Amino acid sequence: MFKFLIAAAAVALSTVHALANGHGGGDAAPPPKPEATTAPAKVVLTKQGPKLVDLKGMTLYYYERDTTGKTSNCNGKCTESWMPLPATADAKAIGDFTVISRNDGSRMWAYRYRPLYTSAADKTPGDVNGNATTLQWRVARPGE
Repeated sequence: MFKFLIAAAAVALSTVHALANGHGGGDAAPPPKPEATTAPAKVVLTKQGPKLVDLKGMTLYYYERDTTGKTSNCNGKCTESWMPLPATADAKAIGDFTVISRNDGSRMWAYRYRPLYTSAADKTPGDVNGNATTLQWRVARPGE
């Protein structure tokens, strides 16, 4: 116990000394706030393998016709069934996630340059009712 008190006193004295020399005083600018680095999606493991879901747990999809990595080919009426994963105006790329601009001026997230969407057919987290191979919609999976 005595050793702890001596160590605590040494820390207290060094703090007072540092403040007296202007280190950590009121004149110093606060450190910059770290930028948000939260990915817009996460990976969940399913019986069919890992898949990407949004932060609410809804399955994410990609459209095979989105091939450039810079634009979405799902606009207008298409977005009634396939909702783009929205990105805020100040969102920045993080890891394999990038941000692209849409025809209407809004921004959306892409994974490995494939725009990401949720499906109106999915009602609860974990649903995969939007996997329509004949319509060229696929579940987004990590590494693809």
